[in-house]
Amino acid sequence: MFKSTYYLLTFLALGLFKLEADAQEIPPTETLQLNLKETLEFALENNVDAKNARLEILVSETTIKEETAAGLPQVNGSFGLNYNPLVQVMFVPNEGPFADPNNPSDVVPLRFGVRYNSNLGVTVSQMIFDGSFFIGLRAAKTYKALTEFDRVKVENDVIENVKKAYFGVLVNAERIKLSEANLSRIDSLLEETTAMYEAGFSEKLDVSRIKVQRNNTYSQYERSRTAYEISKELLKIQMGLPEQYDIVITETLRELNPEQELRDLLAQEGVNRVEMDQLNTNIELTELDLKNNTVQYMPTLDFNGSFSRSGAGDSFSTTFDSQNWFSSSMLGIALNIPIFDGFSKSARIQRNRLQLRQLENQRFFLDQNIELEIFQAKQNLANDLKVLLVQRESMELAQEVYDMSRIKYNEGVGSNFEVVEADSDLIEAEINYLSALYDGLISKIDLEKALGIIYDELAKPSLPTR
Repeated sequence: MFKSTYYLLTFLALGLFKLEADAQEIPPTETLQLNLKETLEFALENNVDAKNARLEILVSETTIKEETAAGLPQVNGSFGLNYNPLVQVMFVPNEGPFADPNNPSDVVPLRFGVRYNSNLGVTVSQMIFDGSFFIGLRAAKTYKALTEFDRVKVENDVIENVKKAYFGVLVNAERIKLSEANLSRIDSLLEETTAMYEAGFSEKLDVSRIKVQRNNTYSQYERSRTAYEISKELLKIQMGLPEQYDIVITETLRELNPEQELRDLLAQEGVNRVEMDQLNTNIELTELDLKNNTVQYMPTLDFNGSFSRSGAGDSFSTTFDSQNWFSSSMLGIALNIPIFDGFSKSARIQRNRLQLRQLENQRFFLDQNIELEIFQAKQNLANDLKVLLVQRESMELAQEVYDMSRIKYNEGVGSNFEVVEADSDLIEAEINYLSALYDGLISKIDLEKALGIIYDELAKPSLPTR
């Protein structure tokens, strides 16, 4: 008995120790209170795509440095030390000045070379003229401008996704509030009807009918809570927020939906879209590639120079004696004249010209597509505004019908069925109104993107100048 008790206490102690250790491993949850502007600013700093876009700009700057380095002097140093265990032997006829009367052979072996030799040198080269260098330098700077436009495009996409996720959280929070209010209203009605049933003034069917309505409302409440948690996780992912953080939004859906602002947005004209800037920059890069392939027909001129000292010895100790070392130097220019390359440059030039025609076609199509996006987005927003007005009116009418049904039921001139049906219609009208409100905000985001003004909540990003 004592041993069993001992084992049980030991097991509990180990279990408590493990729970404490696990609790220490779980990072504490921190809560951030954010509005829409703060959420967008956080996302632009921490979203993975936004961070990579900024890093790509740094990569393009290194490309410019690399292209510039090709036009600067190229200096290289060298040092070598060789050991020849078996020195090369050459044979000469055993006659004339090399005749050896003691050698019966008709050839005499001679060793040309020593066991150790070393050299130390430096070479310098400088490009004097190469048309590709200057075009490559311009192309590198143009590529940097393209990465700037890519950054703006990525940030636009981040803002769009964060806004939609943000509004998703807000609409689900509103649905939770409505579900809680509906539950409170149903619970009050259920309590009254139950009391009337117990007093003999109501039927059991009336109580059951309200319980069914209460269960349906509670199910809606649970679905809203689940949707709210999922939408928060989606928003955190879009923001680049670590898992251990929680967020509390300090704004409401209605605060972000001033109808006058939506109507003013319908009257705005579009500005230059970053997608067009990206395409124009790609056209410029292709034109530079065409120029680069064209200048390949021109000669190149380079300066070359070298200085070296060489030494040798038949033993390691004499290899580095100053009397065994000698200097040499060279200065020269190299002119490279292209004559025939099998028409490879001609094929590249033809390909560049075809690529330019493709990009021109894409630019025409993009311009038409932007106009269509603006038209569709304005039509959708205008339609959503009309639906929003209708759904608001329907919600107000449903509230009036419910209030009148409750009054009639309390005065004994109405039925319980009318109250339950009016409550169901009110819940449906509230959900439809919230959906219309959310659709209006999504259409607003789509129109802002189509117009190129999705950065409204933040300072407009600085675009590259060339």
